[in-house]
Amino acid sequence: MVVQFLLLLAGFGILIKGADWLVDGSSALARKNKVSDLAIGLTIVAFGTSMPELVVNVFAAYQGTSEIVFGNIIGSNLFNLFVILGIAGLITPLAVQSSTVWKEIPLSFLAVLMLFLFSNGFFSGNEILSRIDGAVLLLFFGFFLYYVFTQLKAENKHSAERPKELTNLKIWIYIILGLGLLVMGGKLVVSASVKIALDLHISQALIGLTIVAAGTSLPELATSVVAAIKKNNDIAVGNIIGSNIFNIFLVLGVSAFIRPVHYDVKFNYELYLLGFGTILLFIAMFAGKKKKLDRWEAGILLLIYLVYTIYLIRS
Repeated sequence: MVVQFLLLLAGFGILIKGADWLVDGSSALARKNKVSDLAIGLTIVAFGTSMPELVVNVFAAYQGTSEIVFGNIIGSNLFNLFVILGIAGLITPLAVQSSTVWKEIPLSFLAVLMLFLFSNGFFSGNEILSRIDGAVLLLFFGFFLYYVFTQLKAENKHSAERPKELTNLKIWIYIILGLGLLVMGGKLVVSASVKIALDLHISQALIGLTIVAAGTSLPELATSVVAAIKKNNDIAVGNIIGSNIFNIFLVLGVSAFIRPVHYDVKFNYELYLLGFGTILLFIAMFAGKKKKLDRWEAGILLLIYLVYTIYLIRS
């Protein structure tokens, strides 16, 4: 048991380092090709922080462990929304752009709604996320990327401080090693999680919703907390909303495309909570100071997650 937990921790560490190196290498390669800092931030960095979820889900889907596939993504999105935004909002009140309020938050709610409808078989009659469903989710991910790039054209922000330039050799070493570590870490996390669930006689769903979800959300936690400390509110909020959209449209889309994933309706409670939390965040933008998540609202998000965690443990 202790060995499995150590392997799980090692897997998380390897995943995060792999994502870090992949982002560094990809960002340096993009800059050499004169891609803007803003484009890199909204695409490569957002993709990099979602890579742990993606790699874990690819292996889980391939192995047919559907409870980890859904538990990881739904749990990660809950952790992102309630815990990470809650912590970031306690550090500093988070003012957000109008586009986040009127476009990105509603889009993240649409992603939850689509996942609920597809998984519960409203169109197919089967409680399964099929390859066709996965293809539709990936199509919406394509629309989201198109939206991001149209937003870039309207932005006139100054670039952030530029990291050190890397040689072509170092760039490709970072990219290749980063991908290799992601694969290795993903395998470790999935295999250790399944064994822990068996040893403790608990469901893989519970492991996926808690330990795996929190572990794969560590890059988002680090990014948003640092952004909040630096008063960079757009990154703190945008990273979370963007990651939640990435997780459903891209990660679950890829997972279902690899292998149709059977859905357990017990996850509906988590989807209700995720939908409620997204609506709550939208309402919070108009309560108190407009387009701002105040500290008391961030505290409510954390309190909701605490109650949910107690419910999970007791049920």
